Amino acid sequence: MPTISKIPNQLLKLSQKILSDKGEQDGFIEALIHPQPLSSSVLWCQPRPLDSPFPVQPPLPWQPSFCDRLTFTASPRPSQHFLHQQGHFYCLDFSSVFAAIPWLHYAPVHGIVVDLCAAPGGKSIAAWVGLHPQLLVSNESIKKRIGKLISNLKRCHVTGFVSNADSQLLRSHLTQTSDLVIVDAPCTGQSLLAKGEEAPGCFHPVNIQKSVGRQRRILANAAHIVAPQGYLAYMTCTFSWEENEQVCAWFLRQFPQFQPLVVPGLEAYQSQLTNLPCYRLLPQSGLGAGAFTMVLKNQLQSSRHPFPGRFLDHPSIRKTHDDGRE
Repeated sequence: MPTISKIPNQLLKLSQKILSDKGEQDGFIEALIHPQPLSSSVLWCQPRPLDSPFPVQPPLPWQPSFCDRLTFTASPRPSQHFLHQQGHFYCLDFSSVFAAIPWLHYAPVHGIVVDLCAAPGGKSIAAWVGLHPQLLVSNESIKKRIGKLISNLKRCHVTGFVSNADSQLLRSHLTQTSDLVIVDAPCTGQSLLAKGEEAPGCFHPVNIQKSVGRQRRILANAAHIVAPQGYLAYMTCTFSWEENEQVCAWFLRQFPQFQPLVVPGLEAYQSQLTNLPCYRLLPQSGLGAGAFTMVLKNQLQSSRHPFPGRFLDHPSIRKTHDDGRE
């Protein structure tokens, strides 16, 4: 597994910014420069077998019932198991499970869900299993990622619609229509280092500010899609506070009708950088590579807009599966 030979100065500054305890700072740096194997997790899309095909770790109090955290000795690899090929489960880093907890807790079941940055599909699959939406739109603006998104949704028998559009276009068509809008925002991807992967320039201030600009733009468009009394979820897989807490603070200044919500059970993961209910999973925990997450509610009391059926009839919109569930 690749390691970093020299600690970047920006990483040192980041550790000191987001953590007050010296031991925690050292553990954070160690997890990024000398990454250790991380246990995988599976999200069950079909009923879990009575006898689990994998050795699992005890569930955490906030862990969804449809997710298993595997032991390090799980063999064969979950992605090579025949149940994976048949779409019984989806493999993902446990950090992604953590990031989904706020919106799984608050968003209504049987609602309308729009996943704005959906590839490769884990969030849409979690929404499908956990919320049973009446309508799921999985959008991905990067065309080369659409194939993987569609493949995963079809394999896992997820019924929904896939679009390849900029968030501005969805804003113009879907204003105030959705019960939940999920924004797993493009970011500098600093947590990739904890997986032993490369993330060139992930600590550079210029790259961080570029990400901030994209994140603000997507969030602003997302805000207009959320129906009155609906929910907006924001998450990243990076650690810089500029892309996380600062983006959330900016958003609340621009859209004061949104209220950030405290998530029961995640108190231990509360960010040290803000009084807002923002939650961080850090790699030294051993649970996953890392994530930032929060959920907000649109407090407006006005009437919502009906979802335009003509949007789904556009030739560029693809349906992923015929719904066979009751």
